Amino acid sequence: MSRETSEAPVTHAPPPLVDAEADVRPSAAGAAARRALLRHPALLLVGIVLASVNMRAALASVSPLVGEISETYGLSSTASSLVTSVPVLFLGVGALVAPWLGRRFGTERVLCAALLLLAAGILARVLPSAGALYAGGVLVGTAISFLNVLMPGLIKRDFPDRAASMTSVYTGSMIAGATVVAACSVPLERALGGWQASLGFWSLLAAVAALAWLPQVLIARGRTGHEVRAARPGTAPARSVWRSPLAWQVTLFMGLQSLWSYVLIAWMPTIFTDHGMSRSTAGVVFAFNNLIQVAGAFAVPLLAGRMRSQRPLVVLVTTMVAAGYTGLMLAPVQGAWLWSGVLGVGQGGAVGLALTLIVLRSGDAVTAARLSGMAQTVGYLLAAAGPLAAGALHQATGSWTPPILAVLGVCAAALTTGLLAARDRTV
Repeated sequence: MSRETSEAPVTHAPPPLVDAEADVRPSAAGAAARRALLRHPALLLVGIVLASVNMRAALASVSPLVGEISETYGLSSTASSLVTSVPVLFLGVGALVAPWLGRRFGTERVLCAALLLLAAGILARVLPSAGALYAGGVLVGTAISFLNVLMPGLIKRDFPDRAASMTSVYTGSMIAGATVVAACSVPLERALGGWQASLGFWSLLAAVAALAWLPQVLIARGRTGHEVRAARPGTAPARSVWRSPLAWQVTLFMGLQSLWSYVLIAWMPTIFTDHGMSRSTAGVVFAFNNLIQVAGAFAVPLLAGRMRSQRPLVVLVTTMVAAGYTGLMLAPVQGAWLWSGVLGVGQGGAVGLALTLIVLRSGDAVTAARLSGMAQTVGYLLAAAGPLAAGALHQATGSWTPPILAVLGVCAAALTTGLLAARDRTV
């Protein structure tokens, strides 16, 4: 996207900062504060890492406890799947309004508010009501959607020369948070006396992250859409990402890889326990799956940033996920650790690649924010069908083979769309 520059004399000052969500230039005071912060980015990095840790933690905390939750409320397999499907659905619904909120209030304020909303949603899920369980899931999914959508634009804006490496930092932090939560959910249930206390404990993590963003909120004052437009009146309007075939290819890859991941988040421990594994062992294997995702999430974005075309990486991650699901179907308990590891590297690499493609396929920070909103709106609405469909297929057939076969079809579709999205082009 082209922009006209100021007619002021050329100096050696850094170029004006542009808000990714608002397409505006900040006030002089806001720009000065932002540059001072970026000269010492430790505070910003801490905020990004803590926010990223929360981007899957509230979802991963449920899966090891879904059996106890179902017993408490007498839920069927399909109804149990809604415990994880509802938050994923609202990852997509919330993404519809996240860009508007970013334009209206600024990224930093929305991120801080999202973390507070996340803490409230986690606490709502443990109220003594099945309705509160689902309502809390709505709040959790909405809050995480704001984090998901606004983080790529913030990284493209503040770290334009290190976008791929910073993407690896935040995706790795996201997966590391899910790993710790998955490993601790059952032990916390036993130590604190119930699944409600175990789930509620993680609201503290969101509250701490919100505190870390308060300095950013103070610095961001005066940097919303009420400031100077970055593009002057009369310039050609930006092409809508919704009309771009490449944007749709990135979006579909995002959605399909999210679908196979959220099926595992919802059902992996249950698949193991249904085949005779103990609950505690299933929780540890699930945590290992999350832990090993960190390797893929760190490595793949770094490799992607050094490649003109990311097609080899698309083939690698989709093949690994398909192989892991096949093993989960044929020998779930005997090869549990192997399949968990293969799936983990493939899952982590896939989510890291999907988020990196949003940045790499965008010509600037504004496009990155818009493509992020599109990819995560459509992608998570698509992904929400995964846990629900898998639960319904299992309930109808009494077997996990049909759901896994369906996911293998998803892998084939992701390979096709991913190869198109990985071409060296920009939206």
